[in-house]
Order: sequence, then C-alpha cells, then structure tokens
Amino acid sequence: MNEGRTFSGSVVIDNGVIADIQEENMHPRGNYQHTVDATGCFVLPGIIDDHVHFRDPGLTSKADMESESRAAAYGGVTSYLEMPNTLPQTTTIEALEQKWQLAAQKSHVNYGFFFGATNTNACLFGSLDRSRIPGIKLFMGSSTGNMLVDRKEALDKVFAESARLHLPVMAHCEDTAIVNRNMQEAKATYGNDPDIRLHPRIRSAEACFVSSANAVELAHRHDTRLHIAHISTARELSLLDRPVTDQLPQITGEAVLAHLLFDESDYDRLGALIKCNPAIKTSADRQALRQALASGLIFTVGTDHAPHLLEEKQGGAAKAKSGMPMVQFSLVSMLQLVDEGELSMERMVELMCHNPARLFAIDRRGYLRRGYHADIAIVRPHAGWTVTKNIIQSKCKWSPMEGHVYNWRVEHTFCNGQHIYNKGVFAQDSKGEQLLFDNQ
Repeated sequence: MNEGRTFSGSVVIDNGVIADIQEENMHPRGNYQHTVDATGCFVLPGIIDDHVHFRDPGLTSKADMESESRAAAYGGVTSYLEMPNTLPQTTTIEALEQKWQLAAQKSHVNYGFFFGATNTNACLFGSLDRSRIPGIKLFMGSSTGNMLVDRKEALDKVFAESARLHLPVMAHCEDTAIVNRNMQEAKATYGNDPDIRLHPRIRSAEACFVSSANAVELAHRHDTRLHIAHISTARELSLLDRPVTDQLPQITGEAVLAHLLFDESDYDRLGALIKCNPAIKTSADRQALRQALASGLIFTVGTDHAPHLLEEKQGGAAKAKSGMPMVQFSLVSMLQLVDEGELSMERMVELMCHNPARLFAIDRRGYLRRGYHADIAIVRPHAGWTVTKNIIQSKCKWSPMEGHVYNWRVEHTFCNGQHIYNKGVFAQDSKGEQLLFDNQ
C-alpha cells in the first residue's frame, strides 16, 4: 500500500535501500539472502511519528532512547521526531549535539530532534545545520518544563527567523493565562487537586483556540510555515489551510492518538492514565477530529508519546503528570479506525508516512519508492491479540491500551533494510540512522 494505490507485488531491498518494486505476480529474479513471505499482509512505508518525548537525557527513569525506539520498532514506527523538553532542554547547540550522540549509540530506529525555542534564543537559529533538524518547537502554553515563550517580541523573532531560514514551526498552543485562571477557580471550588474529570475544563477549548489563533496570526504576519501540534478541538480546525494542490499548505495541523481514541467520558474508566496536555475533550471534538482525518484538514497523525512512571500518574487535574506512552500502538490503533470506517487505508498511510516526510522535507523516507531507504512495516489483518503488560516495551511498563483487543498485528519492521522486528523477535543490536532534511 503506497501513494494511494493498493496492489500485489514484491519489494526488493539491496544495501539498505529499495532496489525495485515489482507489481502483481512478477517474482524478483536473482539470488537473495533473505525472503519474507507477506501473503495476506499489507506492506506499508515505515511509520514516521512526528511527535514523541523519549525523555533522554535527564529523565531516563521514565524512558530512554533505547527502550522507546524498541517500542517504536514493535509498532512499525521506523522514524521519530523528538521534542526538546528534556534535561538539559534542547535549546542550545551543545544540547542538540548531545542528543545526536546519544541517539547514535541507543536508538534502534531513525531519529530527528526539534530545536526548542525560548524567549531569548532565536538568535541561535541561524547557526543550526538545517539539514539535521526538522524545525523549531515552540511552546505557546506551559506544558512541561520551563520553555514557555510568552513575550510578544520573542514570538515575533521566533516566527521571523524561522521564516527567513525556511524552518517550519511546530507549536504547542494553549493560552497560559486562561489555563491558570481556570485552575485557580477549580482549586478554590474543589480543593488543591481537582478531580481529573475537570481537566478539560481547566485546559479548556477556549485556551486552545485563543493560542492557536495567535500562532496563525503570527505565521501569516511573518510568512512562516506553522504546524499546530495535537489539535484537540473542533473549533481549531477552522484555522487550518485545506490542501488544494501538491504544494504544502502554510498552516497545517496534527492530531494525536489521545484525542482520536478517547473522549471525556473515558476519564471515568481510565482516570489520570489519559491525562495529557491539551486535555482530551468532548465526544463532538473527537468526532470532528476523526472526520478531519478523512477530509484532509488534519495533515499528520502522531502520538505525543510521553511516558511517566505509574506512580506519577496518580492524582487529579493538578497533581497527576500529563502524558502517556503510545508509540507501540499507533499503527494498529489507526488501522482500527480504518476498520471502523473513519478513514481509508490509503489516507492513513498519507497521514502517518507521506505527509510527515513532505512537511518536514525528510530525505528519502515515507514512501515505498526505488532508491528510498528501506523503511517498511508489514501488518496482518484478522490477527486478534490483547495488550498485556508483558507486551509493553516502553520503560514505564504501562499503557492506557492495556486489555484492549486489536484486530491488526505488526508482523515485521524493516529499518534501513535491517529486519529489526520479526514476529516477536527483536534485533537488539539494531541501530537507526540520523534523519536528514531539505529545509532550504
């Protein structure tokens, strides 16, 4: 399944790249060291997750690049773009270089790292090697750590410098003043740790829309490409550009699994396990996001994979940590939405493979094409299985999907031609490659 077409055929891999794609019943000629029979399966480009938090360096009690990239491989994810809110934060050239060094040693799949914006570091953007970063990550809401950019002049500089350097800005949009006001009111009424069911009232739809609208206005003013991360409300969809040609829209949006799979009724069942920022909101919001997958308004689907220790997920809207581990289950979860008729298989591949590669100008990834890196996920339908604790590869060893029954199974993952996951057997010595970008 590739580029809007589903067909029977064979993929030939040589020296880490796709050497040939032969359709229908043509059998590749030659002698091959390794053959995988994918009869009855779908062969897809490897998933590119444009939004993960692997907690490395500095927060490795929760997760690290080794454990989370292994979880990615189990889930058919062959490339990830990681966020800057680690310790140290990826807001200096030195911290960025440290992450590249760690990933070269520890990551089983391909890796790229956003450079984080602060109120004072836009002057560093011009020193970045644009072929080695996907873009600038901007926190326009205080989600994690101390990376909130809230000064008008600083925001103007971030958008202006990013536009000058042809770097996309990926923004976390929640208005901090609105969130803080809502939290103060909730604490005054309900105590110091309001019930988790109040989380979507505190980190409200208004807070999301006001901040997203501000980001869009800044992007238009400076002619910056803007990707709004983890859109969680129906109203924010009105801010996005609808693709009408092969050209990239200026304003694009990402949906993540939390807001596609859950709604506020699920707090009764799962409590703070599904607490995330922005908050999971109404069933109407969830349905609008699902419809936007098929209509083209949503441009990419990521996970916002953000592990915490299970004890850190206890408490309510104030005390429980926000975030959940999802990278291992992203592909099978989206295939579930395909089965439910929410979108086509072709559209799913566009959202999770083609569009991330296009948006961030990733070199020779995201498609099954001759000469492209052989990043491939092979999935089998009608192969039911249940998520149990022993299956979970993330270091935190829990998931909100525990007990869930999936109909699709990832059987094989190839990364740069390496067969790193083979029906439950993992190549522990596998190493990914640094992603390269054409941000010129």
